[in-house]
Amino acid sequence: MTNQTTSTVATLDAEAISLESVSLWRITWRRLFRRKSSVVGLGIIVALLLIAIAAPWIAPYDPLQVLIGIEDVKIRQAPCIHMLGCPQDQPQHIMGIDGNVRDQFSRLIFGTRVSLFVGFSTVTFAIVIGTILGALGGYFGGWIDNVIMRVMDVLLAFPSLLLAIAIVTVLGPGLINALLAIGIVSIPAYARVVRGSVLSVREMEYVSASRALGGGTFHILFVRILPNILTPLIVQGTLGIATAILDAAALSFLGLGAQPPTPEWGSMLGSERNQIFTAPHLVFFPGFAIMLTVLAFNLLGDGLRDALDPRLK
Repeated sequence: MTNQTTSTVATLDAEAISLESVSLWRITWRRLFRRKSSVVGLGIIVALLLIAIAAPWIAPYDPLQVLIGIEDVKIRQAPCIHMLGCPQDQPQHIMGIDGNVRDQFSRLIFGTRVSLFVGFSTVTFAIVIGTILGALGGYFGGWIDNVIMRVMDVLLAFPSLLLAIAIVTVLGPGLINALLAIGIVSIPAYARVVRGSVLSVREMEYVSASRALGGGTFHILFVRILPNILTPLIVQGTLGIATAILDAAALSFLGLGAQPPTPEWGSMLGSERNQIFTAPHLVFFPGFAIMLTVLAFNLLGDGLRDALDPRLK
């Protein structure tokens, strides 16, 4: 009889937690969509994801294709749009031709894939490593916490972009090395967020109850504690994607990130930076793409922070 009662209570508790979780996410989405800026940011991100997926069908040319001998075009030719008065006998290139006689619009479209890949992959790497380190330090404390946090403090002592440049210099230029460098310098932010959250909940009643019922360390830490500290991690990760995209563009601009002929926005900016007065379209379009993408993730991150704040009603 006692076992049956205990089972019934556990089932009711599980159902209550499930309903509470569903209700919480519904409230979060409602709060998020009340903010126009968040909706705009989310809309831009969805559009960018669709562009990245459909890039081969949207781009009129191969991003690596040199058009000399294929079309009658000039190096760094200005944008040509037939609907805006460009001669019908001239090939249409809505964002012009770059310094290597390639279609700028096609390269910009495929650059969306690279930038989003950079943002999501580096943040995923940093969140996974940072969460593990922060959770272990916050839960066990003592010398484990001291060692982990002192290493994080050393990484935080350097400006993130300068440290990323130093790491890429040691590893060698390239997109993968740039991703690794940006991921490494981003780890301390997530580790500190997770550690602080774990410290605040590890002595709460539901954790003590799990410990009293014989729950193992792994179960308590990764099943009981971590699912309840996702809110700051989600917000930090969303904002971190914007920072990662910006840092990757900066590394590529300096020639340390994506290498030619990869269509990456920062690399496109760097290769044409001296043409800002003679061919401003080659600088404006990739620069605007970087700005718009970073702005979208920042708007969404700010909206998530407000929507997930339990103090707001």
